[in-house]
Amino acid sequence: MATLSTTEQLRESPRAPREIEVPAPTAWPFILALGAALLFAGLVTSTSVSCLGALLSVAGSVGWFREVFPHEHEEVVPVLPEDIRLVTARRVVDRLPILPDQVRAWLPVRTYPISAGLKGGLAGSIAMAVLACAYGILKAGSIWYPINLLAAVAYRESLRLVPAQLNSFHADAFAIAFVLHGVVSIFVGLLYGAMLPMFPRRPIVLGGLIAPALWSGLLYTILGLLNPLLASRIDWTWFMASQVAFGIVAGLVVVRQASFPTRENVSFVVRAGIEAPGTIPSRENGENHR
Repeated sequence: MATLSTTEQLRESPRAPREIEVPAPTAWPFILALGAALLFAGLVTSTSVSCLGALLSVAGSVGWFREVFPHEHEEVVPVLPEDIRLVTARRVVDRLPILPDQVRAWLPVRTYPISAGLKGGLAGSIAMAVLACAYGILKAGSIWYPINLLAAVAYRESLRLVPAQLNSFHADAFAIAFVLHGVVSIFVGLLYGAMLPMFPRRPIVLGGLIAPALWSGLLYTILGLLNPLLASRIDWTWFMASQVAFGIVAGLVVVRQASFPTRENVSFVVRAGIEAPGTIPSRENGENHR
């Protein structure tokens, strides 16, 4: 379908083209993406999954390449003029505050330091660990039960544990689960520190409800590949509760840290610390910063 500029050209010029050539639709990029996903998923599942992923990746690459060479696959579509009229029921337009030396608004206006994300991730990891251990004590009768299940994500030996062994302490599984939980929590905390400034009005709703719901939905679809043992024994009610606890605690810790103005509107030379006369504000006595 034509854009506004194309529509205006069609009206002004009777010789404007009525049809254009566009790339033909193809499914090869999706096959390549699926193959790459299975290729890496096989690293934590089985070799056969990686082999299937490699086969699909090669097939997707070759098929996508043949869509372009030696001849591009295209199809002809009609260009249809369309009148686009924007209608709104609002009577007042909200305007963003823009500094005098800015040509456009930069969002977010303020952000948090990296330390805020680190603190939020660590605090959220503690809240999640408390609920996970409570689940282990109340449902399985052992604090080590959820720890051994988590270790099965990266530790294949945990998959061989019988139900009785899941309730006992294993030093190797504990070390792997501790490192895995800490690393993932820190990365998610850093992600919260970057996302929450973009939602200044309802940061806790995003961090405590929306993000855990999306994350849990994603894990629900792929958990069988990542951790078959956890997928067969997980209690999704407790899992969602632990995710919400992480989001709320991490969000509260992040938003309570001191924020500072973003520097996207500052020139690159200033951000890089390069002395560039003309871009550095002058001092009160008229001399430039050195």
